[in-house]
Amino acid sequence: MKTSPIRIALIAAMLSFATAGTANAAGCLKGAVVGGVAGHYAGHHAVVGAVGGCMVGRHLAKQHVQQQAQQQAAQRQATQAQ
Repeated sequence: MKTSPIRIALIAAMLSFATAGTANAAGCLKGAVVGGVAGHYAGHHAVVGAVGGCMVGRHLAKQHVQQQAQQQAAQRQATQAQ
């Protein structure tokens, strides 16, 4: 019985999600799934795609949180100035 690369990528993503904790996993699972599928179609490199997707997803999620914090701080300053 041969295991499909997508199944391996999903298992790897779930394991990394389970071991990373919820605070560090924002964006990782979604990025791993997208990266795994893209890697599978780009030469059967689903696991490499899943790992890369996890890293990119986590980076983008971190940027999103920082942007939201900056917007909230700017809104607080604007309301305090009035």
